[in-house]
Amino acid sequence: MKYWIDTEFIEYPCTIDLISIGIVAEDGRELYIEISDFDEGQASEWVRDNVIAKLWSRQADKADFNSWSQDPNHYGGLLTKKNAGDAIQRFIGSDVPEFWGYYADYDWVVFCWLMGSMMDLPSEWPMYCRDLKQLVDELGNPKLLEQDDGEHNALADARWARDAHDAVLRLRK
Repeated sequence: MKYWIDTEFIEYPCTIDLISIGIVAEDGRELYIEISDFDEGQASEWVRDNVIAKLWSRQADKADFNSWSQDPNHYGGLLTKKNAGDAIQRFIGSDVPEFWGYYADYDWVVFCWLMGSMMDLPSEWPMYCRDLKQLVDELGNPKLLEQDDGEHNALADARWARDAHDAVLRLRK
């Protein structure tokens, strides 16, 4: 089963501080987690304006945003980093996943940290994430789908990665 992942984070020397993660499964399931214990004081103005301000948990009327916060089994939502890894493992379940991201290096590192480390990933999971950008490079950098105004929301970006991946595979054929 393919899973497309995206994260939003604060980057500062020697760490990546996770803000949110979105995961879209090939079967249509989605998981969206916002992290309750990131260090907002380390965020740049750009991250505050373009990522943190858009978090569902920061909206005055959360009713419109709750559909982003939980998959049908209620694994997502506002969680600590410690609880996010468990929620992701429950979401993926017994699948043997194939992970995909777009410019996914930092996404993969922070994803693995949610499990403890890369060595703590479940044994049936790969220790790598496939990168859509690398696939696009191999195909001569065809123009990808335009992204709508959901950019810099981890779930919207994971959905875009899935759709872009599907488009690139059609081009490859």
